[in-house]
Amino acid sequence: MAKKEFDVIVIGGGPAGYVNAIRAAQLGLKVACVEKWIGKAGKPVLGGTCLNVGCIPSKALLESSALYEEAKDHGADHGISVEGIKMDPKAMIARKDKIVSELTAGISMLFQANKVEWLQGTGKLLKDNVVDVTDHDGKVEIYSAKDVVLATGSVPMDIPSAVVDNKRILDSEGALDLEVVPKRLGVIGAGVIGLEMASVWSRLGAEVVIFEAMDKFLSAADQQIAKDAAKHFKKQGLDIRLGARVNESVATDDGVTVKYSDKSGEHEEKFDYLLVAVGRKAFTDGIVDESVGLEMDGRLVKVDDKCQTNIPNVWAIGDLVRGPMLAHKGSAEGIAVAQRIAGQYARVNYDAVPWVIYTHPEIAWAGKTEEQCKADGIEVITSSFPFAASGRAKAMGATEGLVKVIADAKTDKLLGVHIVGPNASELIHEAVIVLEFGGTSEDIASTMHAHPTLAESVMEAAHGIHKSAIHMMNRK
Repeated sequence: MAKKEFDVIVIGGGPAGYVNAIRAAQLGLKVACVEKWIGKAGKPVLGGTCLNVGCIPSKALLESSALYEEAKDHGADHGISVEGIKMDPKAMIARKDKIVSELTAGISMLFQANKVEWLQGTGKLLKDNVVDVTDHDGKVEIYSAKDVVLATGSVPMDIPSAVVDNKRILDSEGALDLEVVPKRLGVIGAGVIGLEMASVWSRLGAEVVIFEAMDKFLSAADQQIAKDAAKHFKKQGLDIRLGARVNESVATDDGVTVKYSDKSGEHEEKFDYLLVAVGRKAFTDGIVDESVGLEMDGRLVKVDDKCQTNIPNVWAIGDLVRGPMLAHKGSAEGIAVAQRIAGQYARVNYDAVPWVIYTHPEIAWAGKTEEQCKADGIEVITSSFPFAASGRAKAMGATEGLVKVIADAKTDKLLGVHIVGPNASELIHEAVIVLEFGGTSEDIASTMHAHPTLAESVMEAAHGIHKSAIHMMNRK
């Protein structure tokens, strides 16, 4: 017999799970959330990968390293003389840990305020929406719910040619806790995690080499944007080697020897540390008993367009299901599923998901790339506006990059916006809103933007679609 019955039990307390739990509780449902994570301080915490060892700590390190680089290399541009500047990696890590601790505590307080019961331990779905929870001492309790939401997230992918030990061969979690600046850092994978961590340690003085097995840089991004970003990364000293496949990695007490191959042959190099950042995979091990009969799609949980599984009243959200493994996508699904359980309307527009890479310059996009439009047979008009023509960007000393707008050639419907440049992570939301409402490039162009702002660059790029840009030559 179940110890306690709930309206909703959420298995997983990351950005998909805890958001779902809070929203369901706001709607008057009796909710419990199962989360097993043990934080750096050795105590149970909420927030999952994103908050503890992902999105938030990586951004904290990126901000610290960017501030150091700005003061060291660009202070003189502003008439600011900085002498004897130095970086304390231990203090940087401590600041990161403090931010994480404050935010995880905040989620715990939100659970209390919304009367969400936190079941600390590992959850497993049994038949008939029964969930057993094994606490950190091995004690098992049985609970039941009308609806169960699976939100157990993802874990880093591993490769046999570079086995992570988090001593010399690191995963993303290990890279967040380095307390010394490596002389040489090797990175496998030129994706989001690889580029962001490479940026952190490169800014602090490490020589960074990135091995990317694919021949194309950032294949998911619009290639005009990807090529522009690659140009800026090269200027910064990042050594990005495309078509480079790591075959073997041997760790010793003083470093890692990497053997790799590319079109010119086989090579060998030595690094102080090696970061493995080849992507993530859904964490589904042991979360559902076989007797339940949950349908899978490879490692992913199979769901319909409403995030329902084949089992009545069982849902799955976030990294467990189709679509990009992004925290905000999982959170949006969490809110939508909570509202569906409560009998309310909900939708998630997967065509308007924003993507962001928090490098310098930042990279962000939403909607289709030009390459995707061509593959779909859509005739388009594109326009690009360089930040070098932006008064605000010049004042900031941040003129790298551009804004690219893609519109349907026949209807002017906005299809995509792609940005590489300062504050791209914030600017992209203007595009997301217009995409969400099915607007046009003219909607952006005809909307008054404050001057001087970076957002004017989005407006000018939209004006370029109609050959009406003011601060750049219009293409004929």
